[in-house]
Amino acid sequence: MTTKYNVQLQPFNSFRTKASAKIFCEPQSAEELSEIIHTFPDEQKLVLGNGFNLFFTKDFEGLVIKPAIRGIHILAETDRCVEIEVGAAEDWDQFVAYCVENGYAGIENLSLIPGSVGASPVQNIGAYGTEAMDVITKVKTVELQTGNYKELSNEECGFGYRDSIFKRTGLYVITSVVFKLEKSFQYKEKYIDLSRELEGISSPDLTQVRDAIIRIRNRKLPDYKILPNAGSFFKNPVLTEEEKDQLQQQLPDVPIYNVGEGQFKTSAAFLIDKAGYKGKRHRMVGTYTRHSLIIVNYGTENGKEIVDFMHKIQQEVLQQFGVLLEPEVRIY
Repeated sequence: MTTKYNVQLQPFNSFRTKASAKIFCEPQSAEELSEIIHTFPDEQKLVLGNGFNLFFTKDFEGLVIKPAIRGIHILAETDRCVEIEVGAAEDWDQFVAYCVENGYAGIENLSLIPGSVGASPVQNIGAYGTEAMDVITKVKTVELQTGNYKELSNEECGFGYRDSIFKRTGLYVITSVVFKLEKSFQYKEKYIDLSRELEGISSPDLTQVRDAIIRIRNRKLPDYKILPNAGSFFKNPVLTEEEKDQLQQQLPDVPIYNVGEGQFKTSAAFLIDKAGYKGKRHRMVGTYTRHSLIIVNYGTENGKEIVDFMHKIQQEVLQQFGVLLEPEVRIY
């Protein structure tokens, strides 16, 4: 494994902001990963996947680890289900395509989400009523402080809405993820826009569902290669019943989803639109014209400009509606 110094990180984050890493490495196995951690015990450390859930505002004065661990292996299989271990560096959507092609159900609703397999438990990625936590059985890691190997069960991952122990603590480097998927599939109607896309198909199969989601996402979302972005920038706010009632008094048509235990989710994009930030641009940063939840970079290499624009949105939504939007994207 080659260790590099003063490496430019612009190619490694989808917002394409400039920053330099003091030390940079791409371990290709858990053993190499453990070795590099032991080699630089005192350096601050940052783990990079494909860079779709973070961007940089300054240089990183430490060790950046970009795992390059690949491979897809079937661990166990029955007539009903299959358990698959996937290397952290595998492309997420290519893995989804592999599962759909082989008739493995459970992650088809997560089609076209950019990033690596290793990032899926960190963010607990989700879309169209499905979350990564629904199908992950265990996550294999190396501890960032000690270099020791550690395997975490689904329960130990502490999954939440776009959250996990990996995101909260930063204590682990994910080397592989184990998924349990079904070998039979029956479409269940969860999201109206997906059902509309599948209208006329009485019993959609896995391929039809994946293709429909790809069409929807391509219509809604910008190509990061043309307009650099990190996908959904803000989490959808979760409200108490009192907060929900207050918001509905101001915005009677606000979308509200009961998520149980006296909590209600609403749409961050809706609030951003109502706050006057639909398609709004400030200098080289703005909200995407087709989807306000996505902040796009029109040409800046300075991550602080993106942060400044984020703060403008947060302040306006908070001032108008009393809701503080929390970023889903990590900022360094």
